[in-house]
Amino acid sequence: MKKLKEHPKFKSEDEEREFWSTHSSMDYIDWSKAKRAVLPKLARTERVIPLRVSEKTYQQLTTLANRQKKPLQNLAKQLIRDRANELVAGAKA
Repeated sequence: MKKLKEHPKFKSEDEEREFWSTHSSMDYIDWSKAKRAVLPKLARTERVIPLRVSEKTYQQLTTLANRQKKPLQNLAKQLIRDRANELVAGAKA
């Protein structure tokens, strides 16, 4: 049986997201013992907002998403989240 690594404690969801984007859960979790969970009362943690962008911005986002091989919506959410975090961190300084 493979010895599992102990995963670090995370200070934020962003830190955890970054960690799991570069590490395999197979090194940390014994998936053979996993059980299916049903979470019927789990509330959505995202909100839908209407967002209009210029044709030029749309084409730029589409080009970036294709280069990174990720869906346009995921790229847009990542860019908005990253920039919002930068602005909030800058405001605190």
